[in-house]
Amino acid sequence: MTIQAVLLGIVTPIFLGAVFHLWRGGATWRLGLYIVLAFIGFWLGHLAGASLESEFLKVGSLQMGSGILGAILFLAVGYWLSNKQPEPQASRPKKSTRSVRR
Repeated sequence: MTIQAVLLGIVTPIFLGAVFHLWRGGATWRLGLYIVLAFIGFWLGHLAGASLESEFLKVGSLQMGSGILGAILFLAVGYWLSNKQPEPQASRPKKSTRSVRR
């Protein structure tokens, strides 16, 4: 793999993560999360495409098509998981501190 392919493989997920953050918005920490998720997804997608010998949007030795699909998948799952709110616990009835009269 050439240095140009590696640089393209670094710039592409950064761009994808930044565009996703521009589209979905959020705090600054989410921008970092989206870039990391896109980076991981891109390179795992690239490895999957290389192992399957895919020719889908192949740029030199870089599997751009499968890398972009992997990045989008990781971004979607990461967005869904980061927006998941914990379910509120059912409130228990409070115990009375008063003694019961009979």
